[in-house]
Amino acid sequence: MTASPIRLGISRCLLGDEVRFDGGHKKDRFLTDILGRYVEWVPVCPEVEAGLGTPREAMRLVGDPHSPRLLTIKTGRDHTEALNHITKHRIAELKKLDLSGYVFKKSSPSCGIDQVNIYDKYGLFSQNGAGIYAKAFVEQFPLIPVEEEGRFYDPAIRENFVERVFSYRRFQDLIHNEPTSQALLRFHRIHKYLLLSHSPQHYDAMDRLIGQADRPPLKELAARYGALFMRTLAVKATVRQQVNVLHHIVGYFKTRLKTREKEEIFAMIDDYHRGLIPLLVPVELIKRHVRMFEVEELRDQVYLNPDSNELMLRICP
Repeated sequence: MTASPIRLGISRCLLGDEVRFDGGHKKDRFLTDILGRYVEWVPVCPEVEAGLGTPREAMRLVGDPHSPRLLTIKTGRDHTEALNHITKHRIAELKKLDLSGYVFKKSSPSCGIDQVNIYDKYGLFSQNGAGIYAKAFVEQFPLIPVEEEGRFYDPAIRENFVERVFSYRRFQDLIHNEPTSQALLRFHRIHKYLLLSHSPQHYDAMDRLIGQADRPPLKELAARYGALFMRTLAVKATVRQQVNVLHHIVGYFKTRLKTREKEEIFAMIDDYHRGLIPLLVPVELIKRHVRMFEVEELRDQVYLNPDSNELMLRICP
């Protein structure tokens, strides 16, 4: 369903490049062997690009949690300005690459998204914050899905990241084509059940916003819509809410089902609710009935018809 390549930024060490302070790497097999088959990586190591060398003295963040300095641990050498300079340069380059997501190295003083240790001037732990480069990236690209590699061991987090990446790519394609109000309305319509699976409250807000699609300026409204679209997808989709969506969809053709068919479909939804089968099982059965009964309202719903590559990544072990 996506018309453009899925291009993701990534910390170079996660691909196996020996760019860490100790001359080693942190190769992540899920990223290289699985996710890497479906995306185009844009590797970045801001510390190496700042000219700090490999290997190099270990560093940490020190001082004001909102604007910490990057200091070497033993000698106290300050590399903040060098990192800030390359960060500004790199972000300017990344703006041209149309990224759909980014995977950062956890705990890194340059690349950690959060939970990065920040110390006071005496070398004592102060609090957690974000790496200098990662913080600047998120500030410049607030809609782009970001994640740290260590969290992909949680299947729910991994699936949500994949879903957000592919959804954001679809939104990027919409914007690049300079959407009409009709195109924006259609985009909203085909994502209805995907959005409802995350947050009915957010969806209602989006519905009210999209009701203004016939009023200029459309570009500004589309930008507001995109921000709310990505915030909605960042809300955890609970099993209970997924079940509500499945029941809602079945309502389109429930009266046309035979008793045995009805029992089968509701039994599968219940099995999913109890954790006995994955969501894909009742979804595939529902899709079969949508095709059989030619339910026009559901035919192009993204919830039932995700991108094939997205689906592969969401069900991979």
